[in-house]
Amino acid sequence: MRTKIAKISAGLLSILILLMVPMTAYAEDTSYTYIYDYWGDVQDGPDLYSVCKVFTSSDLKLDVKMKNPQSIYCYHDHIYICDSGNNRIIELKRVGTENMEVLRTIDSFQGGTGPTTFSNPTDIAISEEGEFFIADQGNQRIVKLDKDLNYMMEFVKPVDNTLDPELAFQPKKLVIDTAGRVYCIATGINKGLVKYENDGTFSGFIGATPVDFDWTDYVWKKLATQAQRARMESFVPTEYDNLYMDKEGFIYVVTGAPEDADLKTGEADAVRKLNLMGNDILVRNGEWNIIGDLYMGNAGGYDGHSYLADVTVLDNDIYVCLDKNRGRVFGYDDQGNMVFAFGGAGNMDGYFRGPVSIEHSGYDLMILDPLDGAVTLMIPTEYGKLVYQAIDQFDQGDYTASGESWEQVIKYNGNYDLAYIGIGRSLLRQERYREAMDYFELKYDDENYSKAYKQYRKEWVEEHIVVIVIVILALFLVPMTIGKIKAIKHEIDTDEFFTRRK
Repeated sequence: MRTKIAKISAGLLSILILLMVPMTAYAEDTSYTYIYDYWGDVQDGPDLYSVCKVFTSSDLKLDVKMKNPQSIYCYHDHIYICDSGNNRIIELKRVGTENMEVLRTIDSFQGGTGPTTFSNPTDIAISEEGEFFIADQGNQRIVKLDKDLNYMMEFVKPVDNTLDPELAFQPKKLVIDTAGRVYCIATGINKGLVKYENDGTFSGFIGATPVDFDWTDYVWKKLATQAQRARMESFVPTEYDNLYMDKEGFIYVVTGAPEDADLKTGEADAVRKLNLMGNDILVRNGEWNIIGDLYMGNAGGYDGHSYLADVTVLDNDIYVCLDKNRGRVFGYDDQGNMVFAFGGAGNMDGYFRGPVSIEHSGYDLMILDPLDGAVTLMIPTEYGKLVYQAIDQFDQGDYTASGESWEQVIKYNGNYDLAYIGIGRSLLRQERYREAMDYFELKYDDENYSKAYKQYRKEWVEEHIVVIVIVILALFLVPMTIGKIKAIKHEIDTDEFFTRRK
């Protein structure tokens, strides 16, 4: 009897194991990729990106391991890593899809009157002419070199009366425009970006974050003692953490400094897009603030909001932000809708411990994690390629093809709000307004629904104008005619001639 029960138990256990196997496989195939829907709920979805390869110092065959690298930069098929702890820049070349090879390490240059070596280089940018701009933080300068690493000039601490004379100039991040102007973030300078002309002349600060304060706090600060004022929060702008210049010359900046409450209410921005005047022109038509994760509790080992430490912008205007607090990556389209979110804290491939820099090459992403001393190369999956294809087709004006691509996306992921909105936008551009309204209504897209409804109403009026005119005329003429007939009848009934005849 016991043997029979044991056999039955073993059989049930086997069945249970068989049932669990596909579930486990499904759980592994179901990615860590997600978005937030209209209600703010997390919607899991297929991976838009997969890990192609993780490049460590050993993989790159470096004689000296990377030490606290702070920035990664792509220039055509060349990749530059600011190996800050080793006072050098590593130049790599992308070979095929999955490999990188080290071309050289740059730790010195020729010429100039100051040091010819670097001290804690934190960022690099390269002009179309191949000139190097390097944030040489330890030497308190931005140095410009030609393509053969010969000294050309340097950018030093701005001469400005509002800066503390004792403040050391520590350039942290930089970008350059097509005219050779330099925009940099410097530690301790919270007036926005430091702007230099191409001849090294300091031309001012642009894009400082707006400062909000309560008038009661302002009055109290005026009446308080010096000790009390020292303990109060200062009404000063926050420093940016990183920046990126897109193909059109707009500068995206990110900061992780704002408070949780300010980010939730939208009183502070984690991401801004600056024009040449330093004004924020970022479009925020999405349902949620552009702050990374919406939930900021300390559950799951996370504490506080997403700390957006870097940003890069793809050619289709999708900007990708890097969260060093949670080890995640967030992508947004040009309207402020979340396209994807993935990642997490950990030691597995596709997870990060303290990422600080993100860069792209085409649609491929490269993420630098100084704690691991590694670069993770991520490439779009078939699903990701389909999403990008739909976006690109729309941008190119092929609205029919874009709608068809979004329909394919829905077959992969029926919970992807952006696909329904994408179909609606495609139908809107094809002047199929009534159909577009259905898709916008489905995903509660009020703004686009209003646009489609306005055009549909106009189209309907134009198609039915004859009927409308006839109805309007009938509404006016019929009562007038009836009234006229009644008036004539009344005159006849009250006329003396007709009365006598009766």
